[in-house]
Amino acid sequence: MGRHARGSHGLWRVNKGDMGFGRGRLGAIGPPTLVAIMAWITKPSATTKIERRDAPYLTAAMKDELSKTYLPRYETTHAALLPALHMVQHEYGWVPPQAMLEVAEFLKLKPSDVIDTASFYEEYWLKPKGKHLISICRSIACEFCGHEKITQAVKDRLNIDVGETSDDGMFTLIELECLGSCGTAPAALVDEHLHECLTPQDMVKAIDDIYAGKGGHGSHH
Repeated sequence: MGRHARGSHGLWRVNKGDMGFGRGRLGAIGPPTLVAIMAWITKPSATTKIERRDAPYLTAAMKDELSKTYLPRYETTHAALLPALHMVQHEYGWVPPQAMLEVAEFLKLKPSDVIDTASFYEEYWLKPKGKHLISICRSIACEFCGHEKITQAVKDRLNIDVGETSDDGMFTLIELECLGSCGTAPAALVDEHLHECLTPQDMVKAIDDIYAGKGGHGSHH
């Protein structure tokens, strides 16, 4: 890199006059500046082995609904990709790799387009989660009102960390940004049920109630 010096966080320290592109140069000789160098992240897509089952994830009923309800709304089949992924996740709780291949084949898309879309949006689960999903708000209102204590109560009760699933497969814990319940912070979702003005004791009770069969209907959404 000549006089270019490697900096922190993937940045390079260069003089403006050193930045030659083709025949021209960017700017005149001047003070050193920081230029970000984009790092390439590769995925072993070509060598990834996908576990398959005999029964398809994208069922005939799903294809029928996509064909009659969603595809007529759009000019291209690509536009129906998000609804198709939602449909799979709602049924199984996550989007298995085999399902992504089936969606790609049905919508006549490249598998890479389906995988890239599913991995881009955080709302899609690309690995199985627990039967029940605990989502604790960490927005500024909930942070100010002590959401960390709510998260810690779940960690202690289930012996898991954020992003993990309990050993019995019952609960997965995540944190998210805003539930739109700032006036009743701290707040959390257990599956699709909103819990407001939470205390650590409230959170533990919600978990215990599900174990006791008093609440919760699963997180397949």
